Amino acid sequence: MSDAMLAIGTRKGLFLARSADGGPFEIEPIQFSTVAVPSVAIDTRGTTPRLLAGIEYGHFGPSVMYSDDLGKTWGEAEQPPIAFPEKTEATLTRVWQLVPSPSEPDVVWAGVEPGALFRSEDRGVTYRLVEGLWEHPHREHWQPGGGGLCLHTIVNHPTDPEIMGVAISTGGFYRTTDGGLSWEAANQNIRTPFMPEGQQYPEYGQCVHKVGMDPSRPERLYLQHHFGVYRSDDFGGSWRDIGAGLPSDFGFPIAVHPSRPDTVYVLPLHADVDRTPVDHHYRVFRSDDAGQTWQPFSEGLPEGRVHATVLRDAMTASEAGLFFGTRDGEVHWSRDDGETWSLVGRHLPDVLTVRAAVL
Repeated sequence: MSDAMLAIGTRKGLFLARSADGGPFEIEPIQFSTVAVPSVAIDTRGTTPRLLAGIEYGHFGPSVMYSDDLGKTWGEAEQPPIAFPEKTEATLTRVWQLVPSPSEPDVVWAGVEPGALFRSEDRGVTYRLVEGLWEHPHREHWQPGGGGLCLHTIVNHPTDPEIMGVAISTGGFYRTTDGGLSWEAANQNIRTPFMPEGQQYPEYGQCVHKVGMDPSRPERLYLQHHFGVYRSDDFGGSWRDIGAGLPSDFGFPIAVHPSRPDTVYVLPLHADVDRTPVDHHYRVFRSDDAGQTWQPFSEGLPEGRVHATVLRDAMTASEAGLFFGTRDGEVHWSRDDGETWSLVGRHLPDVLTVRAAVL
């Protein structure tokens, strides 16, 4: 394997780690110390990789930083890179997601709080509001989840820039087929058991935690819901429950293998007040048949009891391996699809997001 980079966004700074020729990841000194970094991206589309970091300056608010020298230096737009138009009467609270488009060379998407989507056409330096989603008639009915009213997932079709999906907590999953001009709710067959009988399958208002796409079969999506694990074979047109065989169908992250069809990973937690790993042991469950069956893997993970949650963006699958970070500052890495694990680092701040790429 070529050299790889791991970006770890935490509540008190950004850590970059590098691996040479498949060897161990070495964590570099902290960047943006004491600043929360809830979103990161490693954009390898151009001849020069670009790092993006959504940061929170505290009193001075959120921003997006970029680096074209793998984190040695960072730049920032002269004006706030993401800002709501005055007519919206909205204020940016957090940048939850930064996603380079796989089919448009200079386009980067940003998901933010309060639930909105922004588009950049200069590789993530400046952004504009996607008004088609902001003006959707459902928006006034969306309510904040435990983490806020956040657009936390962006799913891009790998070859067709007109097709994409987003997930909003607690709006649900929405999709577009015209590049964001119009959007439709796509939550059919997703159950919300706390609702009264006859109202348990609402069109919107769903508490979606994370959505992942099968890159080799882009119409296939996987969804971790507050109350279940689901699969769609028609890009969200309808969903089916695939949580049977898991010790709990509650969790935050869901990750899809970058090149192996039908391979998906979840990390089950106790539901829903006790948000700790099931049986207080980290176990990553993998399905190799699109969710029909599941296998647990934990070799190399802590043997003692653990109590830290893994957040929605704190697990990722890439050609560099499978990674997850915990709220007590540990980051774990598997180079064999989750079957065995090694420790990248511990005693970091609360891990909010991890992203990895082969350079």
